[in-house]
Amino acid sequence: MTDKNVGKVLELFISTKESSKRINKSVINLDDFGVIGDKFYNKQINRSVLITSTNSYELIKSYDIDMPLGSLGENIFIDYNPYNLPIGTQLKIGSTLLEISQNCTICTHLSAIDKRVPKLIKNDRGIFAKVIKGGEISKEDFVYIVEEYIKVTSNSK
Repeated sequence: MTDKNVGKVLELFISTKESSKRINKSVINLDDFGVIGDKFYNKQINRSVLITSTNSYELIKSYDIDMPLGSLGENIFIDYNPYNLPIGTQLKIGSTLLEISQNCTICTHLSAIDKRVPKLIKNDRGIFAKVIKGGEISKEDFVYIVEEYIKVTSNSK
């Protein structure tokens, strides 16, 4: 059996200490401590990478709220919804291997965009992952669920 291709990377972002705005990147590099150059690098290993799906922005837009990509704090924006995958599921993206470590919590700063946002996406903001194998992720890279986790996710539905 091979790893299952489930989606694609649409956008990549980092946050820096120097700028309050998310910086759109064509490539990000990761190592054991997270996204290199991101202000959260080497802070909390289990929360070092935030992955968000198109589903989050579609949900927000369905309430006529306009939010630019990157507003949810994501590092990796994909066209696949991984929010219901079990903790421990591994994803291959580019030359990296990431492991889902927890669902993303809601930050109250999102209410500055619209006071409804935190409640709307309470369970749909994204997932945190830790880096198992560092490397490079580029826009348009495919997202794969590692083969050994396909059975687990299929049985959990």
